[in-house]
Amino acid sequence: MSKSPFLAAALFAVAFAIPAYAQDAAKKDAAVKPADPESKVVLDSWNDIGRKLIAMAEDFPEDKYDFKPTPAQRSFAEQLLHVAGANYFFINPVMGQKPPAAEDPKRDQYKTKADVVGFVKKSFADGAAAIKSKGEKGLNDTFVDSFSHQQVRVIDYAYGFIEHGGEHYGQLVGYYRLSGLVPPESRPKK
Repeated sequence: MSKSPFLAAALFAVAFAIPAYAQDAAKKDAAVKPADPESKVVLDSWNDIGRKLIAMAEDFPEDKYDFKPTPAQRSFAEQLLHVAGANYFFINPVMGQKPPAAEDPKRDQYKTKADVVGFVKKSFADGAAAIKSKGEKGLNDTFVDSFSHQQVRVIDYAYGFIEHGGEHYGQLVGYYRLSGLVPPESRPKK
């Protein structure tokens, strides 16, 4: 009688282990998918950080848009404007245009939350269009980086600006937490 619970538990475990093992075996027998093309990977990365920053721009309360953790730091809105403005230092040269004259758009040019959100959305849409316009082969095209005065490849420059957006995303997470809010990406998924 004392062996019954043990036997039942063992049979229960085996009953669930066999289907799991069969699924793993089926995965091993399935053909491996090829790697995505570089243009898709860089575009997906660009769009992903854009999605996160746009979600923050749309979500953060407008009455907190001028919040600064310390007086020396940028406000929430200024962080977003900085990222969106900096994107044009990538977009413009890739599209054969001069980089912008100023790195940071002024807050008084984008007075409302809707203005800031619109600019952030536009900069990421324009960046996605620039990446798409290059196609697979064009990612290796070079141009002169206006900061370093060095030849750079489109794909390398794109990843630099993706990282830049990610750095500011991380800073904005801190702004959320200091404001007593939970960033959209940290909320439970539905």
